This record gives sequence, structure tokens and C-alpha cells, in this order.
Amino acid sequence: MSNQTDLKQNAAPEKTEQLSLNDDRRVKVLSPTALVIKRFFRNSLSVAGLIMILTMFVFSFLGGFLSPYEEDEIFYTYTDMKKSYVSAKKNESFRYIKNGDVKFRESAFQNAYNKGLKEYPDRELTFTIEELGKDFYCIKGEDGDVALAYKDILSPLDGVEKFTFDETKAALTAYTNGQTAFAAADRTFSIDADGNVLEAGEPIGFISRFIVKSAEPGLVITPQFRSELEDAIDNGETEFSYADENGTMNFILEKNRTTQEYSVLQDKSTYVKDTYSRPSKEHLLGTDSNGMDMLTRLMYGGRVSLVIGFIVVFISAFLGVFFGGISGYFGGWVDNLIMRIVDIFYCIPSMPLIIILGAAMDAMQVEPKMRMLYLMLILGFLSWPGIARMIRGQILSLREQEFMTATEACGISVHRRIFQHLIPNVIPQLIVICTMNLGSTILTEATLSFLGLGVKFPFASWGNIINDVN
Repeated sequence: MSNQTDLKQNAAPEKTEQLSLNDDRRVKVLSPTALVIKRFFRNSLSVAGLIMILTMFVFSFLGGFLSPYEEDEIFYTYTDMKKSYVSAKKNESFRYIKNGDVKFRESAFQNAYNKGLKEYPDRELTFTIEELGKDFYCIKGEDGDVALAYKDILSPLDGVEKFTFDETKAALTAYTNGQTAFAAADRTFSIDADGNVLEAGEPIGFISRFIVKSAEPGLVITPQFRSELEDAIDNGETEFSYADENGTMNFILEKNRTTQEYSVLQDKSTYVKDTYSRPSKEHLLGTDSNGMDMLTRLMYGGRVSLVIGFIVVFISAFLGVFFGGISGYFGGWVDNLIMRIVDIFYCIPSMPLIIILGAAMDAMQVEPKMRMLYLMLILGFLSWPGIARMIRGQILSLREQEFMTATEACGISVHRRIFQHLIPNVIPQLIVICTMNLGSTILTEATLSFLGLGVKFPFASWGNIINDVN
């Protein structure tokens, strides 16, 4: 009897013990946000993705601040470059000079010359061809000399008046026949071995079969340089040197096989953009085609790509949650209307439409900053239907559960039922689809920039960086 009494006394306290609301042993009810965070960190794949995104943020945003260079800073360097000094071409076709205002057609003479005629009619006139020297002809009419046809060119020096018709005829006649002196218009001239025309011992012009043009404005081509250049070309040389009072200059001869024109090139130290430089202490990844630091461009390019991706995802998530929540909660004709709009958006070919809009912005010459804004709005507006359909499906299954009945019994407003009780319960699925959309948005932006329809220079983007390398 006493043992039973002891057992009852010992058991009585266990029946009467109660747990207070502040007791640590009570069951903790997690809020929707805490539940989402707990599920997120239990998923190793989600954590790995978070680490990758944080790494990209640190590289793009923090790295951009730590970089000593600006996004559009251009670097220059001195380098030896082959620059065109002059161009030279041997004249193989006839040139003409008329004796005043006379009727003479070059094509008619050329036709007669090709046929070997000494006389030919042209427009009720008869012309006679007189050979005055090698590749030098005088065309005569009824009243005397009409024109000259020649391949050796008589040119005056800078500051000297042009030669007259009679002076040209006398000079070329003497030159083509190997003479060293000639007279014209009461003036006496001489010709040296290099084809220089002199009067009273002073050079006033030169005769040459070559046409030499300077590549730099204000460059004076001396007769001596011209003579040495012609000798080098005639001898088939690929290099030659020329010495004057300023020193010795070395040149390279390159012949264009199509035009038969020679380019005379000279090595010059030129201050140019430091393009495609190798990795160094100053530029760890080298420079690009614009002479900009590649590592800095990658940092700023990641910043642009991430900002565009997150803003587009935010726009699409906002629209998708809003329309999907309303559609799933109300159902009926509201659901049918919103879902038909979603179906219309699904039927729109997004990539061709984006390409067309990008080409239109190119045609309208939209500035780069506004172009980025329009790109984000377009991508966000086209990508919300998928989120809306997912939210609508989740809410259709959640709205019939007991906690929603309790919200109705408590008189909670429709707005709070949807956005404070239903939407938080679909956040895990929303995070998954938004994460996937973030990656696809970055790839879409990079693709458009690679095609030249996205982010434009001078702003950096991973897409236009790849396009620059290509």
C-alpha cells in the first residue's frame, strides 16, 4: 500500500508540469524568410552558386575601385613603324600637252598610234604624227603643232613657273635624243646625266619617266633623292640609303604587283596606342585593340553585365509576382485574361525582336547610356511570363490550404493574403527561377554585345570584349 502511495506521489508532479511560452523546450515556428534561408544554406549547390556570384561581385565592383586605371583610359607607347615616305611609279602611258586652245582628242591619237598610222582623220580634220624621240611624238595639224604625246615627264621645281609648250617640246626632244643642251624662246638650257634641267647652272626642273609623290604634306623631294630612287628601282633593289645634310636615311622599297607602284617606306619612332601588348607588371593581362588595360576592362565589363542581369531579373520578378499572384488567387476570368496575355508573350520570338530593336537603336544613334537602359527594360519586359506562370501554379495549390482559410476567418485583406501569406511560401521556387534567369540574362546581353547590338564602346561588357578580340 505504501509503495503505491509513493508511486502516485512521484507521478503527480509530471502530470501537473506545464511549459510556458518562454520555455526553451517549446517548438519554434520559423518565419517564411527564415525557412527560405535555412533551406537555401542546406543546399550545397545553392551555396556554391552564391559563392560564385559573390566572387564575381568582388572581382567586378571591388576590383574596379582598386584598379589604378580608368575604364576608358588609353595607353600609348613609342614604336618603330614603317611609314610611307614617297610613292613612285614608272609611267607607261602617254601624257599630253596641247598648244593653246585647239581641237585634239587623245583617244583618236591613241587609236592611230596603236595602228601604226602616221596620219589620221578626226572630226573633218587631218592630223600628222611626227616622232621626235623615243616615246615622244608631236601631233601636227593644218596650222602647225597641235599637241605633244610623251612618256618622259618634264616637271618644274617648287617655286619655278611651268614650262611652255615650246620649252617642253625642246627639252623632251633633247632628252629623248641624248642631247645635253637645248634652246627655246631665247633661253638656253642644259640637261645633266640625271635628267635635271638647268639654266645658267641653276636647276629649274627635271625630266623623268617616274612619277614620284610625297606621302607627307610639305615634304620637298630633291632631285638627288629622286635620281637615287630611280636608280634603285631600275636596279631591282629592295633597300637603299640617301644621305643629305641631316644625315643618312634608310628606305625600304615595296612593289604593288597590281598597280606596279613602289612604296618607299622608312622606319620612324611613332607615338601610337599600346595595342595588344603582352602581360607585364603595368598590365597584368596586357592591353586590347584600343590600348586599354584588359584586366580593368574585364572588371568593369563584369560590373555592367551583373548590373544589367540583376536589374532585368528584378523587373521580370516584380511583374511576374504581381500578375502571377493576382491570377492564381482570384482565378476565373482574371486568371484566363492574364494567362492569355502570358501566352501572347510566349509566342513573341524574343531574340529576333531584341536584334531588331538593337539595329533600330543603331540606326537612331542612341547614346551608350540610354542604350543600356533600353536594353534592360526590353529584356525585363520580355522575361516575366515564365515567373508569372510559376507563381500562379504554386498559389493555386496553396490557396486551398488551412492557413489561407484562417486568414479569411481573421478578416485579413486580399492584398495581405496574397503578398504576405501566399507569396512568401513560393520564395524558394522564385529564387531558383530568378537565379536561372540571371545567368541567361547575362548570356543574352553578352551575345547581343558580341553581335554589336548590346552595350557599346566606351562602356565595357564581356560580350563586346569578346567581339573586340574576334
